[in-house]
Amino acid sequence: MNIKPIKNEQDYQQALALVEPYFAREDELNEQELDFFDVMVTLIEAYEAKHYPIDPPTPIEAIKFRMEQEGLEIKDLDSIIGKPNRVYEIFNKTRPLTLNMIRNIHQKMGISADILIQP
Repeated sequence: MNIKPIKNEQDYQQALALVEPYFAREDELNEQELDFFDVMVTLIEAYEAKHYPIDPPTPIEAIKFRMEQEGLEIKDLDSIIGKPNRVYEIFNKTRPLTLNMIRNIHQKMGISADILIQP
């Protein structure tokens, strides 16, 4: 195995090019190839986390995304957030989520409370 740290963008691009072929045949890799693949992906993820961080979604973005995933409409949130006018107030940021709403959204929609608690 020829493994080295990823220190800059050039190293990062080379690492991506090295592991790309492994994705297509992941089920066919032998133990040595799997070890190499695992180590390289770990290095790539560490570099990406440091240089290309992804901010968590806002509470509203998370709710809308889950609605899209589940095929939900505003009226489907009656038992979770409240009547449609209340949901629109939340979505338009004229009313904050209450603790009770956060609990309901977390329990019924499976959205992390950490995301919902953000300002």
